[in-house]
Amino acid sequence: MINSVQNVSNLSMTRALGAVDTENSASSSATTMPGTAGAANGLSFASVLGGMATDAVSSLKGAESMSFAGIKGTATTREVVDSMLQAEQTLQTAIAIRDKVVSAFLEVTKMQM
Repeated sequence: MINSVQNVSNLSMTRALGAVDTENSASSSATTMPGTAGAANGLSFASVLGGMATDAVSSLKGAESMSFAGIKGTATTREVVDSMLQAEQTLQTAIAIRDKVVSAFLEVTKMQM
């Protein structure tokens, strides 16, 4: 999930969100017009956010299952702590993105037509 967030932050004004390569953003060197890359690559703002949400949920589920494994005694304390810290970081990132989206929405609604 963090890689997706870093890829989104690498956007410039001339590149559309669809131009972000979720595997490696440094490899995409082609500049595209905004709004056209999403149709060409099949990526859109909604699909990127959806993918990030899916990754966040899987991270939280993984931390939950690791905590159960720790209770059973099949996982070490270090593994449980690492997965819980990763889940906490994922949750903090999701909250920050949500706050930015809500803030942007409120700014758009305040604009005059």
